[in-house]
Amino acid sequence: MRQSGTWMTIWDDRILEIIRAEEGGRVGDLADRDSVRISASSVSRRCQKLAEHGLLRDLGNGVYVITEEGKAYLDEEYDAEAGAYMDAGENSGPTAGGRERTNG
Repeated sequence: MRQSGTWMTIWDDRILEIIRAEEGGRVGDLADRDSVRISASSVSRRCQKLAEHGLLRDLGNGVYVITEEGKAYLDEEYDAEAGAYMDAGENSGPTAGGRERTNG
């Protein structure tokens, strides 16, 4: 189950999914989609918020790409509220519980 942040909205997952599938996205193009039913200004605000929290990276001119954390969030490996990986696995970052994973 994805661990969304209290700061997130229902549209954030959809925006992340589209940007991941298309290897990037422009705010205007996202807002024009039938599956995203919010205005371009709302898409822009959501992308900015996702970038502030490290799930997207702003390339400028309203273009965003997904980060490794954004991919991990979609894959249910990253806790957006805690801003941490839930399972260290191949990632070297801390887990949401502050424990490192050990094998054995």
